[in-house]
Amino acid sequence: MAQFGYHASHEQFKPSELLKYVQAAHQAGFNAALSSDHFQPWSDRQGESGYAWSWLGAALQATQLSFGVVCAPGQRYHPAIIAQAAATLAEMYPNRFWVALGSGQALNEQITAEGWPAKSKRNQRLLECVDIIRALWAGETVTHHGIVQIEEAKLYTRPTVAPRIIGAAITPKTAEWVGGWADGLITVSHPYDKLKEVVDAFHRGGGRGKPLCLKVQLSYAQDEEQALQGAYDQWRTNIFASPVLSEFRHPQQFDAAAQFVKPEDMHPYVRISAKPEQHIEWLQQYLDLGFSELYLHNVNREQEAFIETFSQKILPALSH
Repeated sequence: MAQFGYHASHEQFKPSELLKYVQAAHQAGFNAALSSDHFQPWSDRQGESGYAWSWLGAALQATQLSFGVVCAPGQRYHPAIIAQAAATLAEMYPNRFWVALGSGQALNEQITAEGWPAKSKRNQRLLECVDIIRALWAGETVTHHGIVQIEEAKLYTRPTVAPRIIGAAITPKTAEWVGGWADGLITVSHPYDKLKEVVDAFHRGGGRGKPLCLKVQLSYAQDEEQALQGAYDQWRTNIFASPVLSEFRHPQQFDAAAQFVKPEDMHPYVRISAKPEQHIEWLQQYLDLGFSELYLHNVNREQEAFIETFSQKILPALSH
């Protein structure tokens, strides 16, 4: 049976608010959650960026949900630190925590002032990090001198069962590469044809039979105009192609680029509707594509109404 998760967007809400929202989602019938991990928001209008790893311990304690977090080891985070952080959460909350690893965005990673590598080098660095993390979880003493440097590191506190490492990919090219090493795929909701290309590429690269996870970007509100304007206000900085999303360094750059976005431009990138039956149809399409874990991100600021309506009218229609 499919899992339906609540997406906790640290770029948009204070950590204390997000804790209340995941508790509400758990009580309402959501059975999973996904956390972003940003140092800066995409836009000054969003205006928040709490530290996800501190928050995750509280969220796991406050609910019975399973949690994933998307992060990019190798620059802002040394992979040994991610290995240790994930191992601690997985030991405390068995079978309830997983990580999604990607090559990252300059918005979050370039705060280290180390420069921002080309995508090919970031992918190479990511794969080194994945190998290091898995070796540490296996109890090995790790020394590696590549793009990533680590010497005689051993992780003493390890979970009985290691967390899943899900590969994060937006493009078909990255998805195909991820299929060769990840325990599953996480991507974002593209138009149907492009999303199918991503899934097919992941399978082609070796991912057939592995879990498919989808962060669904949607905007639900009481009426269509409110849903559209809420998406436009909060998420118009996020509709650009992957090279733009990964290369801009500051929220102000995203805001400057987004000044040319019109409200009607949002529709291919965010599922915008006030009609529950429309959301049911869209989500069913994702299930039909093979996604078994859907993490629902209501990109506007009205979280309570979203949680209530989806738990009462939408999730029951899809949980069969």
